[in-house]
Amino acid sequence: MPSPAPEPPTQPPTQPRPRTTAGGLPARARRGYGMGSVATGSFGTVPGLLLLPYLTDRLGIGAGLAGVIVFAPKAWDVLVNPVAGRLSDNSTHPDGRRRPFLIRAGLALAVLFALIFAGPTAPAALGAAWVAVAFLLAATAYAFFQVPYVAMPAELTESYEERTRLMTWRVAILAIAILVSGGLSPAIRDALGPQWGYRAVGVFVGLLIAVGAIGAYRGTAGVRLAESTSATGAFGDQLRLVSTDRDFRALVTTFALQALATGAMLAGVDYVARTYFSGSGSATLLFIAFVAPAVLVTPLWERVGGRVGKRAAFVLASVLLALGAGLVFLVARSGLVPAAACLVLVGVGYAGAQMFPMAMLPDTAALDAHRSGHNRIGLYTGVWTAIETLGLACGPGLYAAVLAIGGYRSSTDGSAVQTATAEQAILLGFTLVPAAIVLLSLLPLLRYRIDEAAVRAAAPHGQEG
Repeated sequence: MPSPAPEPPTQPPTQPRPRTTAGGLPARARRGYGMGSVATGSFGTVPGLLLLPYLTDRLGIGAGLAGVIVFAPKAWDVLVNPVAGRLSDNSTHPDGRRRPFLIRAGLALAVLFALIFAGPTAPAALGAAWVAVAFLLAATAYAFFQVPYVAMPAELTESYEERTRLMTWRVAILAIAILVSGGLSPAIRDALGPQWGYRAVGVFVGLLIAVGAIGAYRGTAGVRLAESTSATGAFGDQLRLVSTDRDFRALVTTFALQALATGAMLAGVDYVARTYFSGSGSATLLFIAFVAPAVLVTPLWERVGGRVGKRAAFVLASVLLALGAGLVFLVARSGLVPAAACLVLVGVGYAGAQMFPMAMLPDTAALDAHRSGHNRIGLYTGVWTAIETLGLACGPGLYAAVLAIGGYRSSTDGSAVQTATAEQAILLGFTLVPAAIVLLSLLPLLRYRIDEAAVRAAAPHGQEG
């Protein structure tokens, strides 16, 4: 079937929005929007960190099947996310096009997350089925929270610089959320033991998700979003129009590959800690070393982006991420401290590799809205989050595949003795494999061409920031 003809440009209606005297968003709106990252960071982190070990070393599920269980619900979101974007594009709710999704889907996600770890542990098949169904429902709720949430920056401001500032807040809060949820969850599990520890983790993270959803909903109240006409035409035709955007394709491909790499690293933290380092707190220390730098360096990345541009800064951050992962492979057998030090470099790169693509996505979606006069921002972000989610879901699946190839032995108490080949697979899946994927991801980014001049030219007069 031939691609539909582009829609004729029309002039989107504009309405004034509250702005500070400096031409930016109110600080309350930046902080409020960033609070949503408490929900996205917690849900995006803890399943990737602990769900695979829960399946292999608590329920006794084989690594291959466990990888499928972790992957399948997230893959489902590839279908659901564009639908969530389309529905939010067409919403006419008096509280705003996107905001009602934040509170409704966010609170549903909080409850469903707690249920993931609340099921039976024996027989193993019943426990695995419980996890699969609960995770599928949680992933569906997450789609209806995440897609409207990610769509909001393109409508909150037309400013190229303001979107970077908005993402600085988001990534800083995201880093804190990942640090708290991912750092404390293994500690809670270890402190309470396997029987009650995982269930306590479910409740703890569910509460974090609820706090993030409520904070984002309340914090963005009263901020008028930019208005444009909702896109018309069949849903499939709209998806094809989005897929023809060269800059969007390049950006989302790069981000998806990096999500695959970081998802594999996240899945490997617990395995590397137990295999190569002693002490119950080693997994928490490795995770903190990975994530904590983002809290400090995100404002510095904003300055780098202001000097060299978003794409160049994104490339630099990606190279640092890959370099750090490679160094971990070289020093892992030297002890926990050298490995953690190299993971700090990974964390520095990770902060920029999260912030810049999320600041570049609103540029691509808003340029499309300006050119066509039709609002496809939710659809853009629906496709984006679907592909990102698929990458993150494939990460633990990729790591599980590396474990299976290496002959990893599952158990119900985590005490199985691993062969030398399995130990090597545990380290490779955490280091060199993700590093190679990150470097490969930079190839499609070469085709991305949007810069500050293009965004300023498309912004309505007086809204350039």
